[in-house]
Amino acid sequence: MNDKSPRVWIITGATSGFGRALTEAVLGRGDIVAGAARTPKRLDDLTAAYPDRLWSLALDVTDTAACVAAVDKVVDRFGHVDVLVNNAGRTQIGALEETTEEELRYLFDLHFFGPAALTRAVLPHMRRAGGGAIVQMSSTGGQISGAGFGAYSATKHALEGLTEALRQEVTFGVNFLIVEPGSFRTGLFGPESAYVSTPIVEYHATVGRTRAALRMHGSQAGDPAKAAQAILTALDAPEPPLRLALGADAVASIRGKLESMLAELSEWESLSDATAFDSQP
Repeated sequence: MNDKSPRVWIITGATSGFGRALTEAVLGRGDIVAGAARTPKRLDDLTAAYPDRLWSLALDVTDTAACVAAVDKVVDRFGHVDVLVNNAGRTQIGALEETTEEELRYLFDLHFFGPAALTRAVLPHMRRAGGGAIVQMSSTGGQISGAGFGAYSATKHALEGLTEALRQEVTFGVNFLIVEPGSFRTGLFGPESAYVSTPIVEYHATVGRTRAALRMHGSQAGDPAKAAQAILTALDAPEPPLRLALGADAVASIRGKLESMLAELSEWESLSDATAFDSQP
């Protein structure tokens, strides 16, 4: 991805957080962005600054038919799509018992079925072009879960599992990058983005601590602009990674999870191995 010709990007959730930072970084390097958002007017300042290279379009990624139509519109306008960034999302905090079925299904529509529809829609165009890149904005929650983050983490685990399979089944030059940010100073924990299910008092000692963490909003260590540059660096690599953890906290927590899993696997390995038939045909 480091030749000199402009690339055409689709970035969902382009008006804030990582989406906004990545849109600015991509425009800054001379590429073209179709910035998709529920409120595209929030990109008017960038559209004025880059009238020939930023095209904002309204898109609710929970509408899978609209996702397919959006890809078709971008291809009709620019002729091709080089990079898709599935970034649109929100925070969801609640114990499973606190989380309604409507809340759970909406979150899967937002974090899994929408990205899946957009990915499915761009793959034929990338296949005909002979390549491209798809970035799935996941989270450390795609590797690790915790009290109150069950629904959120489930959607990110699902997206990561799908993307692992895609990397193995797509053989026509498309790179897949799963981005796993830790704590960054975006609006994700802000009042306009963070969604909290109705509390049940019995979960105060566990999920209550997670709800209290919302007060950290505005003091996170991670810089979204640096995250955007890190994503571009990874995509420009001769062999981009499948996963990119962002932030020292993300690296430490994911490493701890993997070490814990390996230790548990080893501890119970003999019992696991003892489940085969006594004699093999």
